[in-house]
Amino acid sequence: MRFRRGLGRAAIGVAISIVALFIVGRSVDVAAAWETLKTADPRWIVALLAFVVLDVLLRALRWRVLLSPLAAVPYGTALASLLVGYLANNVLPARLGEVVRSHDLGTRTGLSRSMILGTIVIERIVDTMVVVSIAAVAILVLSVRGIVASAVLVGFALTSLLVVGVAVGIYAHRLPGAERVREFLGRWPRVRHVLVRLRDGLAVASNVRPMLIAVALSVASWSCTVLAFAAAAQAVGVEPTLGQAALLAAGTNLATAVPAGPGYVGTFELAAVTIAHSVGIDREPALAFAILVHLATLAVTSIGGAVAFVAGPRRQRAAVLEPDAAPIPAEARASDR
Repeated sequence: MRFRRGLGRAAIGVAISIVALFIVGRSVDVAAAWETLKTADPRWIVALLAFVVLDVLLRALRWRVLLSPLAAVPYGTALASLLVGYLANNVLPARLGEVVRSHDLGTRTGLSRSMILGTIVIERIVDTMVVVSIAAVAILVLSVRGIVASAVLVGFALTSLLVVGVAVGIYAHRLPGAERVREFLGRWPRVRHVLVRLRDGLAVASNVRPMLIAVALSVASWSCTVLAFAAAAQAVGVEPTLGQAALLAAGTNLATAVPAGPGYVGTFELAAVTIAHSVGIDREPALAFAILVHLATLAVTSIGGAVAFVAGPRRQRAAVLEPDAAPIPAEARASDR
C-alpha cells in the first residue's frame, strides 16, 4: 500500500513538472533562450558555482549549530549527510531527501533518526521564514503585484502555521490531556520513543543562541543564493537589480515546495520566467539564467552527494547531550537506530 502511494505521489509530481515545462515552452521562445544560453560568459559561471558552493557550506554549518544543543556533530559529518540528502532530493520526489538525510546522519553518528528529523524540521522553518521575508521586502521595494505577491502571502501564512505546529509539538506534554495520551502511547513503546525523540529534536527551537545563529547563517546562505542568481543573469547579459535578484532567488525556491518531479524540473524554470516577467526581464534570458542556476545547483549537490555517499557512513559517534525525557524501555530505545 505504501509503495503504491509513493508511486502515486511520484506520478503526480512528474505530471506537474511536465505541465510546468509545457507552459514554459508555450510562453518562451526556447530556441532564442538556447542561443542566449550558448553565449554565457564562463567567468560569471565560475562565480555562480562559487556562490552555490558557499551556500551549501553555510547550510551545513547552520545544521550543525541546530544540532549542537543535542550532540557535538563534526562539521564534515554534517556536511556529508546534508549533501547525501540533497542528492536524494535531486532524484526523489516530495523532498524525501530530508528523510534520507536524517537516516544518513543517524548511521554516521548513532544519534536517533527521529531526533535528527526534528532538527531538520526546525531548519526548514527557519529557512522558509528567511526566504519569505526576503521575498516580502523585494516585493515592497519593486512594487510587485499579482500572482507573485499572492504566492509570497501564501508562503507567509503556511510558515505561520508551521511555527504554531512546532510549538504544539514541543509543549504537547504540558497540554491538558497529555497524561492520557502518554498512557495510551505506552501500549506502543516504539511509537512513543519516536515521538519523544522527535520532540527532543524540535525542542532545539527553544534554545535562543543556536536559533539566532541559525537565522544569521540562513541570511548569509540566502545572500549567496541571491548573488548566484545575479551572477547567472550577468552571464547571459542581464543586469538585474539587487531587488530583482532577491525576488528571483526567493520566489523560485518557494516554488520548489510545490510537488514536482525529481530535481524540481519545470516548476523551478516556470517560477523564474514568471517572476522575471513581472519585474520587467524578458522571458528568454530569464529562462537561460534560470537553467544556469538550476544546473549549477544540481551539479554541486549531486556531485558532492555522490562523493559523500561513496565515501560511506564511517561511524563517528557524536558526543550526545541528552535532553530531559521520560525513561524509555531498552527495546524501544534500540528501535530507532
